[in-house]
Amino acid sequence: MIKGYQEEVLKIYEKIREEETKSLESRREEIQKKAPQILDIEKKIGKLCVNMAIGAMKDIENRDEYISKVRKDITDLRVKKSEMLVSLGYSIDYLNLHYRCAKCKDTGFIGVEKCSCYRQKLVQLYYKDSRLEELLKINNFKNFDFNLYASYKIGNEKDTPRKNIEKIYNNSLMYIDNFKYHNNNLLFYGNSGTGKTFLSYCIAKELLDRGYLVVYRTADDLIKNLKEIRFSGNDTLEELIFNCDLLIVDDLGTEPVNDITRTELFNLLNKKLLIKKKMIISTNLTLEQLLQTYSERITSRLLGNFDINKFYSEDIRVSKNLNKIV
Repeated sequence: MIKGYQEEVLKIYEKIREEETKSLESRREEIQKKAPQILDIEKKIGKLCVNMAIGAMKDIENRDEYISKVRKDITDLRVKKSEMLVSLGYSIDYLNLHYRCAKCKDTGFIGVEKCSCYRQKLVQLYYKDSRLEELLKINNFKNFDFNLYASYKIGNEKDTPRKNIEKIYNNSLMYIDNFKYHNNNLLFYGNSGTGKTFLSYCIAKELLDRGYLVVYRTADDLIKNLKEIRFSGNDTLEELIFNCDLLIVDDLGTEPVNDITRTELFNLLNKKLLIKKKMIISTNLTLEQLLQTYSERITSRLLGNFDINKFYSEDIRVSKNLNKIV
């Protein structure tokens, strides 16, 4: 996972435990004022538990009978304590330490394995520190506007821009809802300003909010990262790029295209496909331009291992600006 964040995650768990301990102390003080006899019962239960443990280790006459009686007394006192709490309007576990994650008891680990909540906190830390946090406040499904797409046909396209984007939109929702059950990749292509990047952001936000690690890179930034991984041995960056749940590569074709970048891009695609880590790639290039720009090894993977989605409409960014002027 994300190296460098583990220590911060453990601090988060430590803070949670401290907060819950203080909260328990506060609840006990409240009960002490309202019904101190409940805490007296707790003390009696504690003493009986100690007596039962000692009796189990000692060689005493009628030990089984003694332990059985003590156990019954403990049960009776616990029932009495619960009844008194409920009569005062409290839950029966009001005086117990509360855990935000019952599975790991707010430690982050179940045995030696990381709990699922550990991963969620790790993703939240990355999300907070990444460039995505601010972008996704605006670029999300709540702000998706189908009215920006024309309801009349353009050129030789089979569907209107609006009908086409509705299909892509619905497929994207299915992609998100079934994310953990598939290994599908998406290729978004079409003219600039047709909503490719915006929809990528929408998908990113939904998956991040569900606890998946999503990494966004422009094609140019990605190539820089891949070079740093190869030539500087940046293991942290390598783990982030290759092992994230979803890598979004935006504006493929805007990076300097040469033998080195083609090699790095092929290695990335090949490895991600082999380890079944999902990708979304967007480009302003046509399919023909992709074939002309990249090697056959790259395009065969893009066109053979990605679900292809064509975006088309008038430039949405231009339309928005014109509407503001009008």
